[in-house]
Amino acid sequence: MATAQRPWRVPRGDRQSRRRPVEGAVSDVEMQEHYDEFFEEVFTEMEEKYGEVEEMNVCDNLGDHLVGNVYVKFRREEDAEKAVIDLNNRWFNGQPIHAELSPVTDFREACCRQYEMGECTRGGFCNFMHLKPISRELRRELYGRRRKKHRSRSRSRERRSRSRDRGRGGGGGGGGGRERDRRRSRDRERSGRF
Repeated sequence: MATAQRPWRVPRGDRQSRRRPVEGAVSDVEMQEHYDEFFEEVFTEMEEKYGEVEEMNVCDNLGDHLVGNVYVKFRREEDAEKAVIDLNNRWFNGQPIHAELSPVTDFREACCRQYEMGECTRGGFCNFMHLKPISRELRRELYGRRRKKHRSRSRSRERRSRSRDRGRGGGGGGGGGRERDRRRSRDRERSGRF
């Protein structure tokens, strides 16, 4: 997992302007559009240059040590290492990027449950991640295309194994079902599902 510190910044104004209408302030819709553009740009670049991204999150905490941090979980550890080396030689939005490998492997454990329920009282002192959500449309676009790839691969694997069963006389009693169960169990173990 790679972490880049503070590349995301709230556009034109501070957090207070999001709560109170101020002349020249950015609307919530404009803010979400700007954020979605940022998220898509970073996500796409990470996948194209370094490898498959399993998950990407951006912190929206009030505390300076977390606000704007981007956490990217790559499918392969080598991809994260490559990204950290490369990103430490880059700038984003006029600021140097400070990237490092993160010991966090499960974002769910690092997220503030109170914030998710809309009731975190620690404010800037909260050391759990307050994640800034992307729009549903963008989530479907970025993460949905991967599901389609994986789904089509698993379906073709199932078809091949079924046709092999038919060719061997399996599937019609006589032990074919047991062999199929063993194969499924082996496949689950390889994929980490039990």
